[in-house]
Amino acid sequence: MASLLTLLAEQRRSIISILSIFLLSSLLLFLLSSHFDRFSLASFTTISSSTSSPPPSVSASRKELNSSLVTPPPAQPTTTLVSEEDQEEGNEVFEFKWEICTVGKGLQAADYIPCLDNIKAIKALPTRRHMEHRERHCPSPSPTCLVSLPRGYRDPVPWPRSRDMIWYNNVPHPKLVEYKKDQNWVRVSSNFLVFPGGGTQFKDGVTKYIDFIQQILPAVEWGRHTRVVLDVGCGVASFGGYLLDKNVITMSFAPKDEHEAQIQFALERGIPAFLSVIGAQKLPFPDNSFDMLHCARCRVHWHANGGRPLLELNRVLRPGGFFVWSATPVYRKDEEDTTTWKAMVDLTNSMCWKTVVKSKESNGIGVVIYQKPVSNSCYFERKATDPPICPKRDLPIIPWYTPLDDCILQINQKEPVEWPVAWPDRLETVHSSLLPEENLITDTKHWKETVLNIYLTDLGINWTSIRNVMDLNAGFGGFAAALIDMPLWVMNVVPASGPDTLPIVYNRGLIGVYHDWCESFNTYPRTYDLLHSSNLLGNTTRCDVIQVISEMDRILRPGKWILLEESLDILKKIRPVFLSLRYKATIVKSQFLVCQKSFWRPDNIKKGSWT
Repeated sequence: MASLLTLLAEQRRSIISILSIFLLSSLLLFLLSSHFDRFSLASFTTISSSTSSPPPSVSASRKELNSSLVTPPPAQPTTTLVSEEDQEEGNEVFEFKWEICTVGKGLQAADYIPCLDNIKAIKALPTRRHMEHRERHCPSPSPTCLVSLPRGYRDPVPWPRSRDMIWYNNVPHPKLVEYKKDQNWVRVSSNFLVFPGGGTQFKDGVTKYIDFIQQILPAVEWGRHTRVVLDVGCGVASFGGYLLDKNVITMSFAPKDEHEAQIQFALERGIPAFLSVIGAQKLPFPDNSFDMLHCARCRVHWHANGGRPLLELNRVLRPGGFFVWSATPVYRKDEEDTTTWKAMVDLTNSMCWKTVVKSKESNGIGVVIYQKPVSNSCYFERKATDPPICPKRDLPIIPWYTPLDDCILQINQKEPVEWPVAWPDRLETVHSSLLPEENLITDTKHWKETVLNIYLTDLGINWTSIRNVMDLNAGFGGFAAALIDMPLWVMNVVPASGPDTLPIVYNRGLIGVYHDWCESFNTYPRTYDLLHSSNLLGNTTRCDVIQVISEMDRILRPGKWILLEESLDILKKIRPVFLSLRYKATIVKSQFLVCQKSFWRPDNIKKGSWT
């Protein structure tokens, strides 16, 4: 009996030992799998809902999404947002601590623009003589913080009412109201900022000014011959806003300067606008792209710096296009204006610009209109060669951080210079030197079918609330072309490191800019209703995809949408990022990710904020 009890005791000890070894092994395997299941993605960490190690294909695809060339931000404590759908489907879960952006002495910046508000870089500039402090100076790496909301922010006033009035609390900047109170730019009325359609040069209103240009220059043919306009120093963009009635799309731009929030006003109104300046670098537009250039008291010294500012306008103006200049040197006779006018006459003559008309409105405001030549013959016939002619280039150079030229761009005469066909036929007709006709037909058909059969019907987007749209990877502009009959406009963005398709976009009668999505865009926060891209994030290899998504969040209005087309593998990886931002995020047809932004912001707002 004793021997039996001894045997049972030994077996019991053996069982306990086996169980202990098993439990320790299981714990070790769990810890190892948890370790291998964590990925360092530069500035964030994702974890899988499974306890097993991810397959090699997942690791490879993540390397494609993130850059090893950009130094990641410092590590932060992480918070996790896990949805029931993610748990059930085994999707990856995203961990990251989102924080509110701060500038200066820790104050929250509701209007933060990283590449224009880099105070440290601006202070270090050796000179500001040519507006270098108004140009781009981007922090590296690009921030991953979130911009706060102004107190009392609400859904914008819908178009077309927004052209005339916007909510004051959405853009709470009264400085311009006082600064321009005698020029009818903008007024405060109850809870609104009201835009009467006036301006420094629009004493009788912008509509009469636009009609006056048509009267003195019948060849302008608003909305047929003249479709794409660049408005330099645009103020609150009333000129471009009212040209929309004429089927003219205007790229209105001005710097972020003492004219507080003028571009923010324009975009809140639903008018195409962009932050930029004619300084030391070229504008982010293609050569020979605009049908007309306009400057109404835009405060640019065209003859300064060897005439480089006007040479830059010549670069972006289409051969045969017009420059409309309304400024005091045109019609005043004091010493300063007379000197400026003489310098302008000398410079335009040396550039072979023809003075088409010089006239005054009944209110005394004067306008001069120049026309660019359609051939190089005048350039070579000049007695003086100042400014010189630029060397011939086989291919255009994408103007991205490129210094201004001090020479005249030659007109490409391999093909006869032809003005685009009249609008709206222009939208579906591109010169063969830019793109074979069959390629344009295929692209146009694809986007028409995608928009009609999917975007407008299957994605749950409230298109009636959308006015300002951005295509982050625009290609030939097919997405914008497919939306042309809707009451919205599209900013077509062509990545500066990709194929140069922006000339095609302009040739079709659309607008856009070059940009690098590893940096912030030149716009204020909360200025777009829909951000769209096709195959952008999957090809973002030079920087962290989280930096790109943070920038999307900065420029998107609360309650509005992001629409991404990527591979299903990419969509599954980026969807948790949007969920962590409290977006609604749904994958549709295994091809599209539809995200709707909420009003949520992190709660780590410091006391003393002015927002």
